[in-house]
Amino acid sequence: MTLLTVRQAAGRLGVGYSTLKHWIYQGRVRTRVTSGGHHRIADTEIDRLLAPATTIAARAAAPERTGLIVAISGRNQLRGYVDEVRVEGLLAQVRLRIGDQTLTAIITRDAVEELKLRRGDEALAIVKSTEVMIAREADTAVHAPAPRKPRARPRR
Repeated sequence: MTLLTVRQAAGRLGVGYSTLKHWIYQGRVRTRVTSGGHHRIADTEIDRLLAPATTIAARAAAPERTGLIVAISGRNQLRGYVDEVRVEGLLAQVRLRIGDQTLTAIITRDAVEELKLRRGDEALAIVKSTEVMIAREADTAVHAPAPRKPRARPRR
């Protein structure tokens, strides 16, 4: 059984370090604590968090991964499981489950066939974008900035 650091586990889960630490403190993630007080997370726990319940046995019986991707320069990589593949005409909609979030991508039908994407398969989403949108949830208060007081000018 391989034990991962919190940072390594966060990378495998596709979440931030602080998010995973919060999950650990909330008791949502089972860890082992080292003698130095550091949390370590087992591979089986990562599988439990990522995999749909029906594919855990299939993954355990699967041979070691021998993918062709050796390295990629994109930093926004999200690993998850295919929840749904809908093909219509030339395009396909692929819904990927990453932890408790979902990501939907529209790709070509040829890409789906070449990748042999099926529900339950492990997949990697690589996000490359020139724009980022930021939003806040409705329950957070939005405050207008306080008006500025004019500075007093020194007399001459």
